[in-house]
Amino acid sequence: MGTISKALGLLDTLSLMAEDAGLTEIAQACSLDKATTRRFLVELERHGFVEQLPQTRKYRIGSAPVRLGRIREARYPFLRTAAPFVRELADQVDETVHLSEFSGGRLSTVHVEDSTKAHRVFVSVGTVLPFHATASGIAFISSCPRAEFEAALHGPLPTFTSYTPREPDSFRRLVDEARANGFSVNRQGFEAGVISASAAIKAPGARPIGCVTIAAPLVRTDDERIRTHGLAAIETAKRISDAFFGADLQKRAEPLSRRSA
Repeated sequence: MGTISKALGLLDTLSLMAEDAGLTEIAQACSLDKATTRRFLVELERHGFVEQLPQTRKYRIGSAPVRLGRIREARYPFLRTAAPFVRELADQVDETVHLSEFSGGRLSTVHVEDSTKAHRVFVSVGTVLPFHATASGIAFISSCPRAEFEAALHGPLPTFTSYTPREPDSFRRLVDEARANGFSVNRQGFEAGVISASAAIKAPGARPIGCVTIAAPLVRTDDERIRTHGLAAIETAKRISDAFFGADLQKRAEPLSRRSA
């Protein structure tokens, strides 16, 4: 791994920490020695990507990523376009709905609308969504080209709960089911007691850019209800795609055989 990759990995690790972190904590989390970690932190701080608090000497994410994020959102307003549809879906189903976006080789949560119910699923913005263990990941990878799915299938499949798919065949079955239904279902694969349904948001040409997902407590979500959630996610994902890319462009990108079917 090159120097830039290690520095970016450090920045990513720091972004996932729940609290400001000291040099030793960051070095341990990144599996780096303290001298290397300090050198990276000094450079990242110099460019505004991290900042060190003078009172505690601990580090946190700086303002530069925020500036870049605002520039990207201004030029490619995916979140601004999608958020009203996500909010509308959350009002419709009264369960937690979250939006994810694919960037840097990973799928992560960029927006959450919470349910109004006391017993609800909590999802944090910035959560990385593993392809094999989440409804979002399964929906996304089921819409990718075959080569990308095969690469994910034979990559690491870390365990999060006793229900997480541990074998490629189990993962493949979930993906095949998502392809057949148009939406994915994940039962407790990432968090015990949670069931989710997700649909991919597709660019013209059918390549996914993210997902919209409904997450609910398993105890009140039977097969009929999760199917309803899946169909609602499909509809919302299509509306987001049409709004972001334009319905006319989507139609022109469809294969001729699909349009004449």
